[in-house]
Amino acid sequence: MNNNRLQTTALLFLLCLLFNATIKAEQSITSGNAETVADADQAAEYTQKGADTCLKCHDEDSEFPVLSIFKTKHAQPADKRTPFAGLQCESCHGPGAKHAKKLRKGEIQPPIINFGDKSLLSPARQNQICLECHEKQSRIAWKGSAHESGEVACTNCHEIHASQDKVLTTKEQPEVCFNCHGKERAEFYKPSVHPVRFGQMSCSECHNPHGSITGSLLTKPTLNETCYTCHAEKRGPFLWEHAPVPEDCTLCHTPHGSVHPALLKKRPPLLCQQCHSQAGHPSVAYTGAGLPGGTPSGFLLAGSCLNCHAQVHGSNHPSGVKVMR
Repeated sequence: MNNNRLQTTALLFLLCLLFNATIKAEQSITSGNAETVADADQAAEYTQKGADTCLKCHDEDSEFPVLSIFKTKHAQPADKRTPFAGLQCESCHGPGAKHAKKLRKGEIQPPIINFGDKSLLSPARQNQICLECHEKQSRIAWKGSAHESGEVACTNCHEIHASQDKVLTTKEQPEVCFNCHGKERAEFYKPSVHPVRFGQMSCSECHNPHGSITGSLLTKPTLNETCYTCHAEKRGPFLWEHAPVPEDCTLCHTPHGSVHPALLKKRPPLLCQQCHSQAGHPSVAYTGAGLPGGTPSGFLLAGSCLNCHAQVHGSNHPSGVKVMR
């Protein structure tokens, strides 16, 4: 009888030990050791020589040459933030052992993660790979932005393997943007423009393509603050303000291009008369009888309203109530 009790107790003890070991194993997996286990299982999927394996096929004579990536920031092994400090090419393109293996006759090359229009992945999935490293700073508002909602992939604008990414160059960036924004391209060929097509200004100086709190992806919280980045003298404060100026610059100006001087929407006096009544004012062409007629008034020549109201953005002169000085 005593032997039976001892055997039963020993069996229960062994069952308890087994149960505790199982619980600890589960806890270790859920607490972070799962990554180690997953890495161990997945290690066989990665190539042993990394980029050296890829370069056997992807040299300068290949359909997909990649050697120029060594001239970029992505291929800096000494910088722990870069892909080449870790799994090199496979940091972005995923495990490539099966893709790189020597094929037998009749075998099909296993696919690897690729980017661009011919990718097997959706733009959102492609972007997720990039955002694993590039989600902070100016790209923190990417989620829900106009480009993200429009399913624009990072590779639609950026050239990762190119020695010099065009979109990061002031002179070449507009051509990248104009691939989609044809209307803006046309506006920049009007007589009065910001110097974008002359290579002196880039689109990203005003717009943040990775997302913004404004409707037009502006770099600043408001349109006027964006304009004041370059046109600080228009900011004020002025003793005598011209009301439209602090409200919205685009009430008078069009930002990309205009057929009128100074990027104006219309020429004075037509522009000014959108707000200011023309009754009884010399901006109207008068005849000798005091009625509108065909003979232009001298006040309409040259700068029109600005002949007198020269400080159109505002005045700090004590007598500048009518922004004339």
